[in-house]
Amino acid sequence: MAISLRQDEHSAFDILGEGECLWLLAHTFIGRVGVGVGALPAIFPVNYTMREGAIYFRTDDGTKLTAAVRGAAVAFQIDSFDKYYHQGWSVLAVGMAEEVPDPEASELSDVLALEAWAPGPHRHLIRIRPEFVSGRRIGFPHLEQGLSAHSSEGEWHADVEA
Repeated sequence: MAISLRQDEHSAFDILGEGECLWLLAHTFIGRVGVGVGALPAIFPVNYTMREGAIYFRTDDGTKLTAAVRGAAVAFQIDSFDKYYHQGWSVLAVGMAEEVPDPEASELSDVLALEAWAPGPHRHLIRIRPEFVSGRRIGFPHLEQGLSAHSSEGEWHADVEA
């Protein structure tokens, strides 16, 4: 359930509930993983999937793998926005990253059907188990008027409730 904060008659700001945040995470396939590199944040786009509440993505040797191997807390963010109507949503998940060891990684690779979009090898399967999720939605004042809205592949659609 979302908490709605009315900005004006044309827009609203909603704090999304955990269930809606998890639903959005499960139905989106591009996200950004944020890791610490020394004292600086670094953010990387990844394609991902979810299974049993955990976020999975593939990577090779480098910054993301280093964060996972040391069991670092990472941030994972997804969003969708409509620049014309000034509405959209954002979800943040925070949890510990870990490399999935073999043979579990091999078994999961068959089930997840997760192929990295970026070229090159991606030999390592990384799992983030969210310990905290939060989300925000801006726009959609019509939600209070018996309409609902959803995004489909970056396009926003409104549905009239019967």
